[in-house]
Amino acid sequence: MSILVQQQLKDNDNSAPLRRDVKFLGHILGDVLIHHGGHELLETVERIREKTKLLREEFDEATYLLLKKEIKELQEPLRKQVIRAFSIYFHLVNIAEQNHRIRRRRQYQLEEHQGSQPHSIENAVQSLKQNEIDPSLVEEVLNKLSLELIITAHPTEAMRRSVLEIHQRIAHLLQQLDHPLLHRAEKKYLQERLFNEVMILWQTEELRIEKPTVMDEVSNGLYYFDETLFDVLPKIHQELEDSLQEIYPENGWEVPNFLRFGSWIGGDRDGNPNVTPEITWKTLMKQRKLVLRKYKAALKELMRRLSHSIHHVKVDPELLESIEREEHLLPEGEKWRIRHEVYRCKLSIMNKKLTNVENESEGYLSAEEFLKDLKLIQRSLALHIPTNHPIKDLQKLIRQVELFGFHLATLDIRNHSGEHEAAISEILQKVNLASDYPSLSEENKVTLLVDILGDPRPITSTFGEYSKQTTEILDAFHMIRRAHQEFGERSIEVYLVSMTQSTSDLLEILVLAKEAGLYKIHADGQVQSKITVAPLLETIDDLSAGPDIMKKCFELDVFRKHLKSRNDLQEIMLGYSDGSKDGGTLTANWKLYKAQQEIHDVAKQYDVRLKFFHGRGGSLGRGGGPLNRSILSQPAETLGDGVKITEQGEVLSSRYSLHDIAYRSLEQATHALLTASAHVSKDAEHQNERRPEWEQTMEMISAHSLKKYQDLVFGDPDFLTYFRQATPLPELGALNIGSRPMSRKGSSRFEDLRAIPWVFAWTQSRQLLPAWYAAGTGLSRYAASETELSQLQNMYREWPFFRSTIDNLQMALMKADFTTAKEYIAMVEEEEVASRIYSILKEEFDLTKKIILAITGQQDLLDHIPNIKESIRLRNPYVDPLSYLQVALVMELRKQKEQGHEDEALLREVLLTINGIAAGLRNTG
Repeated sequence: MSILVQQQLKDNDNSAPLRRDVKFLGHILGDVLIHHGGHELLETVERIREKTKLLREEFDEATYLLLKKEIKELQEPLRKQVIRAFSIYFHLVNIAEQNHRIRRRRQYQLEEHQGSQPHSIENAVQSLKQNEIDPSLVEEVLNKLSLELIITAHPTEAMRRSVLEIHQRIAHLLQQLDHPLLHRAEKKYLQERLFNEVMILWQTEELRIEKPTVMDEVSNGLYYFDETLFDVLPKIHQELEDSLQEIYPENGWEVPNFLRFGSWIGGDRDGNPNVTPEITWKTLMKQRKLVLRKYKAALKELMRRLSHSIHHVKVDPELLESIEREEHLLPEGEKWRIRHEVYRCKLSIMNKKLTNVENESEGYLSAEEFLKDLKLIQRSLALHIPTNHPIKDLQKLIRQVELFGFHLATLDIRNHSGEHEAAISEILQKVNLASDYPSLSEENKVTLLVDILGDPRPITSTFGEYSKQTTEILDAFHMIRRAHQEFGERSIEVYLVSMTQSTSDLLEILVLAKEAGLYKIHADGQVQSKITVAPLLETIDDLSAGPDIMKKCFELDVFRKHLKSRNDLQEIMLGYSDGSKDGGTLTANWKLYKAQQEIHDVAKQYDVRLKFFHGRGGSLGRGGGPLNRSILSQPAETLGDGVKITEQGEVLSSRYSLHDIAYRSLEQATHALLTASAHVSKDAEHQNERRPEWEQTMEMISAHSLKKYQDLVFGDPDFLTYFRQATPLPELGALNIGSRPMSRKGSSRFEDLRAIPWVFAWTQSRQLLPAWYAAGTGLSRYAASETELSQLQNMYREWPFFRSTIDNLQMALMKADFTTAKEYIAMVEEEEVASRIYSILKEEFDLTKKIILAITGQQDLLDHIPNIKESIRLRNPYVDPLSYLQVALVMELRKQKEQGHEDEALLREVLLTINGIAAGLRNTG
């Protein structure tokens, strides 16, 4: 298909295979279009593409008017096919780019003379050696190293699971075509299969008919564990162990389990009434079912391999004793017939015990029991296998059990602080402890809650009658206790409190935990706590208040005893979405950075270790960006006790749907965390020597930026009208991409609008306001002279936080497009409002671009990352037609709604443009 064939990709050897893939997929797509719409469809797509491409090169009024006329005159069914043609183009290009990443990684591995690939695990260990990091220090760092990635169901994945699976099949076929020893018949066969998959993609419905249920979202999340994560995580650990052994051969290395995945899906109750205690329980059951299936498959593979006979080898007597002791669990027909193949005999029993996990008399009671049996086999094998040639599959399974247990992924529970306060208020009123708890001062609330926590007697009764809301809150805590008994304490470890604004918000969770037996105070005053209580600091005000909230907690004896029971480790979650929505991206990022430093200083005073949990989204306006860069942009001193980061929406499919891409993403993250932590540990005596002049600079920049942002978003009476009319916000709700409502409490207030649709809508209109707006004013007002500009340039070179902030702004500015964005102002009813707000945004956009180029010393945005710059540049002409179509269709849809008509077919076309633009920009929310 010529819309792909003719594109001008950068002409260098590195991109040649990518050009080949895109060209080949383009031919296939062209044939598919002709098959379904004849030459008329292909020619229409070509004419539109050619005009948008010419307009990108040089604006011409006549060409522009012809393009608008052609789009306006498009009629069904041709119009829908044109939209789909451009959308599927992006699907195929995205797959080709992913395949090219895999290809480049393998090229590094093949060409050993080039050295290790940058940001690989091997490269990280070599860096430690070159920087003379002592092995004992490396071991110390490894023992503290911790990275948890938490998958969430936040609705930012616009594509259906069926479409993602087709993508995966196309990607695998492209990888196979790279094999150098393919003969002609094999190559032809793979090309035929690729044609079939592209045809299936065209013939598959890309829109969801209904909103997914929570259990649908659980299944979607588990897909990544099943397809990649279960195998990739142990591989990352093994690669690090092997690299350390090779580069530091004098040590015997055992890498601890530093990299884990957890989940919010099925546990995140905040604003989602569909997540009930029953749903959480079903989620845990579904997770266990998957992990047990994976273990049984692994045991089956080991049975095929471990055919050793006691006629030829000596085995551990304990192994023989265990077989004799438990063989009765197998019916006669299921026992391994060849008695001298003892490993197979043992594995048969183990398989049966996995099948009977829910049966206390015949199955494993815990993952630890299963692990004990695997290690028994490992010890026995060591008696007759050389120590430097272990059975890697067994090692891998042991690592998997250590990582995933019988729960697969630790489930976090999250709810809003207001929900807990309402429940506590009702409970206290029932027992005459407080007639109006919410009206108490914060000091009185804390005093009352501390007294309750110091008294072992309960304040709830099984006979008490509570409202439905309070009953559900209490049921959630009782469910956590049951989960600990059924699935182990790792199944649910953390309870997150959204909108934490005071110390009492955290103490309320301990009171509720006490009522469920998760928090106990003994006669000697000792406390046993089975749950971590973590504040979620989201708004600008909450981030500023965070250090004081935690200081008050650490000063309470009852909270310190709770912490002691939790290994003196406090988790703090930082929200990137609401802070940005509240104060703009630059101010939010600075407040987040500063909050980490200040809370870290407070915790250090009280000998409390901290784990920061970064609630990042996939888009730049919600803290998105490469995983390794996210880690390096944090204050270095905060990395020591572990890092936790959310992974959601399209980030999951782009990073974890393919094995090699998942491995590369996680090894880059490992590289960043390991090298940063090692250097911090080596320079421990200098790590607190901050640059106060830089921090003062950021304070001034942030203040200017915050005022600029809030003057528009909260101060301009026409701004919200512009936002709702100049973006497809009202239409997003019909996209059915998540089980949660678009706004909290079903409210139309800006404060209650979730950050995801806020970002998604601005992205669709190509303005991307949340990712850059007001940064230019903040930076420019500070850099009024050459001296100040020189300081910002120095900060960019030497301060990872500032560099990451500036680079994310570059990416946002590159993806934004104010030429195309101008089309969207036609959707605003009042022309004066449209023109005025657009002019404010455009002026700030130009100012931001100018100061960013001055700070980085570049001629153009993203000059330092040419591959990404080129990818965005080449995509724009193909996104433009979808934007033009979207504006025309949305205006027609809204016109019909005003007249009382509901045109479902027209709405579906609008939604198709939303999907296509999301695929083209590789960002939703």
